[in-house]
Amino acid sequence: MYQAVLTTTYLRSKIMPLLAAIGVALCTLMVLVTWSVMTGFLAMLINTGRTLAGDVSIGWPGSGFAYYDELIADLEKDPLVEAACPKIETFGSITPPGGRPKGVLVVGVDGPRFAKATRYESTIWWRPISTPLPKDKHRHDPRLGGLGASAWEAIYQNGLSLTRRDPKTGQSIPAMVPGIHVTGLNNRYREGYYKPLVSERRTSDGRTEIIDAFLPFDDDQPVGLTVFPIDSQGRPYEAHTRSLPVANEFQSGVYITDESLVLVNLAALQSMLKMNEGLRVADGSAPPSPTNGESFATPQPTKFVTDPARVTHVILRGKGGDGDIASARALRDRAMAVYDAFAKRHEGKVPPTSEMEFMTWEDQNATFINAVRTERTLMLFLFMIISLTAVLLVLSIFWSMVREKTQDIGVLRSMGASRAGVAWLWVSYGLAIGLVGAALGLAGSVLIIVNINPIHDWLGEALGIVVWDPRVYYFTQIPNTVDPLDAALVFVGGVLSCGLGAMVPALRAAWMSPVAALRNE
Repeated sequence: MYQAVLTTTYLRSKIMPLLAAIGVALCTLMVLVTWSVMTGFLAMLINTGRTLAGDVSIGWPGSGFAYYDELIADLEKDPLVEAACPKIETFGSITPPGGRPKGVLVVGVDGPRFAKATRYESTIWWRPISTPLPKDKHRHDPRLGGLGASAWEAIYQNGLSLTRRDPKTGQSIPAMVPGIHVTGLNNRYREGYYKPLVSERRTSDGRTEIIDAFLPFDDDQPVGLTVFPIDSQGRPYEAHTRSLPVANEFQSGVYITDESLVLVNLAALQSMLKMNEGLRVADGSAPPSPTNGESFATPQPTKFVTDPARVTHVILRGKGGDGDIASARALRDRAMAVYDAFAKRHEGKVPPTSEMEFMTWEDQNATFINAVRTERTLMLFLFMIISLTAVLLVLSIFWSMVREKTQDIGVLRSMGASRAGVAWLWVSYGLAIGLVGAALGLAGSVLIIVNINPIHDWLGEALGIVVWDPRVYYFTQIPNTVDPLDAALVFVGGVLSCGLGAMVPALRAAWMSPVAALRNE
């Protein structure tokens, strides 16, 4: 009972312990704010990394595999599968107007089917909008007006279908949708919106020509695409180059994707890579006889067989929207079973299950996600080491207080207080200081995190301090969500750190001799 009375008295009458509480509050605030921002940043990366990946991918990179439509039909019959679509991945290069060739990852997809299996639809950037971005206070985003709602809607639909209208024939023709940073013809502003750039191009006679073209709208600025086809046996052909119009541009939220990936109409890329359906000479069939010499042999007819169309991947989306990793793994296991039955029906014509790649969205982004997770853990560990200053602060303050209260300790011991009771007095005092400090730090950190974006905006406008520049960190908003479990762990850690700091002075007080303590001056 006396421990509670003395603890309350000391809390109200002593200044030094309150300073310790403030130190604990600052450490709690620092750790929780850092942890919450890093956790939110990781969550953003995971969510944006899944936008174009789907939940599960079935792949045979390189030459690809055939009969994929049959496989997709089998997969979509499964109760775990919401949608499936074909995809081709290959490396190539593009040459934008006025630019230099640039190496890119080329992905061929069927737009509408791709949108069902991923969140591609939400990444298409050029579209009509009525509400400005949160930081676009002055409504400078060209999508708010500019070309007009009908023109923006047409550009959006072009991006969804990966086609453009041929101005000469009026027919839909295949097109590409590059990442928003691929061509280098868009300038990103701090508020998060983009505007097409005005660039220069050097002509053959040495003059400089000004290019003021918005590629998804301009009919006279196609982009050159070069790919390197290989046949079904993995043998390379000569490079194939084709000029394609730009239907739209996408922004996935991951810079490395948005500056290096180009989506292309699936049928067009299949044709360029010679992965579309066609005739080939049957194995063992004699080629045509030479005509530059006489021959009396009876010519053998050349036999042709139909080579089915191929893709390198089939991507899946599970039912129930964006599932967690456990759901994705269950979907991957089901996809393996479905493919195994499919491979047995086409034994010798498609790769066996053991050689195929079955990857969840986490597997596909493992390098990037694990790097951020490691950085988050390391940063948290460093801040926790820094937070040990709270332990040392409490220890030093309590050590001085034990020395100051030596006679009081002697009185308590002479009145029958046990060693454990005296030790618990100081430990409970430390826990009380930790409780006050951790509560203040928790309240302050929640207040800061919830309002971190307005605070950051004020720092930028009033003092010119920009810590979270979207041109560097890419996200326009700082993560501002507090995880209850993280908050609870930091709170408990703050309280226990004070109890730990009070432990050594408490043991010193408990083992004092009552006689020596009463004689102390």
